[in-house]
Amino acid sequence: MIGKLKKYQFLFEELVKRDFKKKYKRTVLGMAWSVLSPLMTLFVMKLVFTQFFGRTMDHYTIYLFAGNLVFSYFNEATTQGMSSLMGNAAIFSKVNIPKYLFLLSKNVQTLINFGLTLVVFFAFCVLDNIQFTWKFILLSYPIVCLLLFNIGVGLILSALFMFFRDIQYLWSVFTMLLMYMSAIFYTIDSYSYTTQCLFLLNPVYLFIRYFRKIVLDAAIPTVWFHLLMAANVCIVLAIGSWMYKAYNTRFLYYV
Repeated sequence: MIGKLKKYQFLFEELVKRDFKKKYKRTVLGMAWSVLSPLMTLFVMKLVFTQFFGRTMDHYTIYLFAGNLVFSYFNEATTQGMSSLMGNAAIFSKVNIPKYLFLLSKNVQTLINFGLTLVVFFAFCVLDNIQFTWKFILLSYPIVCLLLFNIGVGLILSALFMFFRDIQYLWSVFTMLLMYMSAIFYTIDSYSYTTQCLFLLNPVYLFIRYFRKIVLDAAIPTVWFHLLMAANVCIVLAIGSWMYKAYNTRFLYYV
């Protein structure tokens, strides 16, 4: 894969530029929406859950921001990745190029947006008197895992979308359900130990919990926690890669 990326480096760079420009085409604020959109969502959620539901926990803004930051990145990357193959059918149906390039370009574009929002997140940490420690460096682990996880899920979704257009509606409903099951705006401390363990079956919650452990608790998750995240990544990447390899030629018949 690395060899092919080097071979098609120019095309890949152009795809990333195109996707990034296309997202903000004909908008007044342009790239500023990468930061404003999650901030506006954060403001609404904080208003609702502090004023109307009485959430008064320490550093609740950071707690909420961490959850929203991770989930928004996952949602954006997978939703855009789902249509990446179909959206570029006019290209790969005429030119024989690796089809995963289109998905990777989408993921690079969403990663840039995530990086911009992450800078704002750290700024909020400063304003909320969060103590920065060397452990913040370890945030690179869940970020890399989340990037690879998004690519794996994107491979699966984009392949399915070629055959079943209904997947876009099912995925929209699923991500809404996943959002409520990821403890973005509530804690799981009041649940039983068994229920808390069930939350660990949600890969997105693992990424959110890792962020919160480092930033809010200044603690490093256990080794098995790291292994569980890595296992989820390996599973979705393996399934996604297999689907692209198995159905590579059949994609052309469904464009």
